[in-house]
Amino acid sequence: MINAPNIILVGPMGAGKTTIGRLISQSMGKEFYDLDKVIEDNTGADIPWIFEREGEEGFRKRETQALANIVQSEKNNTVLATGGGIVMREENRDILKQDALVIYLYASVAQQLYRTSKSSHRPLLQTGDPKATLKKLFAIRDPLYRDVATLIIETDARHPKAVANKVIDALRRYLNSEEN
Repeated sequence: MINAPNIILVGPMGAGKTTIGRLISQSMGKEFYDLDKVIEDNTGADIPWIFEREGEEGFRKRETQALANIVQSEKNNTVLATGGGIVMREENRDILKQDALVIYLYASVAQQLYRTSKSSHRPLLQTGDPKATLKKLFAIRDPLYRDVATLIIETDARHPKAVANKVIDALRRYLNSEEN
């Protein structure tokens, strides 16, 4: 078992944050949270409904509050999968950099499109050209993910278990280097 602080997964839609986060939490004996699920549980509404009623800004406010609550209350016992837009608010980036190891699960635009193509649960992709939307989001968000990341793990063409193992190995190496 690795003795690590909270682990927060960031990255674009389709990077596998939820699936990989669950696998990491099981392996490390940590509590798992999916931030979107926490927001849905807190509001009693799904994410598309929140976007429809409150817009992206309303959703982002809820996201910031949920992130702050989890990070403050779950010291060193959590794996948290965030939504793809978590890095859009400076306040969130500041929270992410506090007392956590942030793992950027990198996925190419092509891989994001492949993995999200059958989902109707992603409000930002309900456009005439999801690929163009993903490209635009990637151009804006990739530098922000990199800014908050402790480690970057590439997820393209990898099975979720392989990615989870790669994250755990990278965490082990990182924490050992920090001790020395």
